[in-house]
Amino acid sequence: MRMKMRILLTNDDGFYARGLQTLWQVLAEDETFDVSTVAPENQKSATGHSITLNEPIFVTEQQKKGHKGFAVRGNPADCVKLALQGELIPRPDLVISGINNGPNLGTDVFYSGTVSAAMEGVLLGIPSIAVSLAGYNGDDYEDAARFVHHFLKQNNFIEGGLLNINIPPLPANEWKGVKFTKLGKAVYNNVFEHRLDPRGRSYFWQAGSLAPETDPETDLYALQQEYVSITPMHSDLTDYRKLKI
Repeated sequence: MRMKMRILLTNDDGFYARGLQTLWQVLAEDETFDVSTVAPENQKSATGHSITLNEPIFVTEQQKKGHKGFAVRGNPADCVKLALQGELIPRPDLVISGINNGPNLGTDVFYSGTVSAAMEGVLLGIPSIAVSLAGYNGDDYEDAARFVHHFLKQNNFIEGGLLNINIPPLPANEWKGVKFTKLGKAVYNNVFEHRLDPRGRSYFWQAGSLAPETDPETDLYALQQEYVSITPMHSDLTDYRKLKI
């Protein structure tokens, strides 16, 4: 009898985020998967790979329409460390982080809690996938979740490392296809708007627009062209060219 694939599902948008809940519903329909969820109890976007060291990490068991799991008062990387090293769940065969609300492309992966949670899985010896739906307008996650399910069934399974998947915020029949890509360089025309609060204290809001990508081999360009982008990543940031100098 074939063993079930154990999957740890996490994210940075929170346990009850629609992206995570939709992905859980789709994967839980497949009897060959055993899905466990350990996710932040609230929004933790752009926390990067930060972990909690100077305060306790509270965990509460959650349930929604049959979806049981653990909500963690911590960051995405905390969730994966706690799930694996704190033995909240049986050791998984795969970590999936997402589906994120919004893209995680190019050098923005350094800020991403979604990608960092998946990378934590890699650091702990588990193949991992980060999945993002590249829109912010209340998009439907169903097609993206079905894509992840199909990808898992067709690739049984990736050998180590991390795959960063970004999906256009369009119905699946409007996607142009799938491209394996490299990370682009996310360049923003940043603006820091200066304001005063009612007590006269100075503060800033950061905003900006992403400059268009021109390199056709990057994840940024693939999304601009309405392709699903899949970027293989690893944790080794060593500059090997300089070691040879």
